[in-house]
Amino acid sequence: MKNQVVIIKPTHRGLWYEDGVFIRVLEPGRHVIPFYFNLGFWRRKKTEIVLVDVRERELTIKGQEILTADKVAIRVSIIVQFRVADPAAALHTVLNFEERLYSDVQLAARRSLATMTLEDILTNRNRLSNDILLDVKEAAGNYGVTILRADVKDLVFPGNLQEIMNRVLATERVSQAQLVEARTKAEVQKIEAQAKAETHRVEATSRAQAARLAAETEAETHKIKIAAESQGMREREQAAKAYSAHPALLRLQELETLRELARTATARIYIGFDRHFNFNSDTKDAEE
Repeated sequence: MKNQVVIIKPTHRGLWYEDGVFIRVLEPGRHVIPFYFNLGFWRRKKTEIVLVDVRERELTIKGQEILTADKVAIRVSIIVQFRVADPAAALHTVLNFEERLYSDVQLAARRSLATMTLEDILTNRNRLSNDILLDVKEAAGNYGVTILRADVKDLVFPGNLQEIMNRVLATERVSQAQLVEARTKAEVQKIEAQAKAETHRVEATSRAQAARLAAETEAETHKIKIAAESQGMREREQAAKAYSAHPALLRLQELETLRELARTATARIYIGFDRHFNFNSDTKDAEE
């Protein structure tokens, strides 16, 4: 009799049993199951190969009605992505690992929602998903299943509550829009105020600088004027000393001045006479 050949695909793993006893996990590839010789005659052990799918798959928990912490009944649908990491544990630890996973996720969702209010669920929907993942991940690992992600797929509220929530959400959107508008307006006003303050500062700096330059210019002009006056006084003082030491220089200056005046037709020159001079007596003496 021939040996039995088993082909394992990459999507599966095989559990090899001989006479009901688990031998090992068969990896992808070609495996030969031999015959065994026992008590002097050919006897083949009862061999069984059980295939386990190790691909990622999804499990949907539909329409679970759960009470929140504030006693609001909501219906939750959850989708879980998982794969079998340990085929032997998945088959040997629990009767049906998919049913067990379904129950674990359902209970984890109930425990999480029991601690959350309706407002918590609406404002932080990811918290429920994270709670379920953390709660189930370790438990599922004990029976050979790895949880990849757990997400809340749907949340269904009672009809009247749904209408109220829609109104609340609409009001919140309007409030957020008004808040954004108010913040934008305040920011614009702040920028304008800063621009005005900067303009005033620049103008004040410019005025102060102009005043400083004007003061410096005036002081420099006054300084130059004083220096010119002092120089003129020194020159006049030197001229006076020269005229005192040399009277002829003064006489030459007078003549030069007279010459300049003589060039002007409208200029008048007055020459002083001795007031004690008697013109009449002089005339009589001349007649005699």
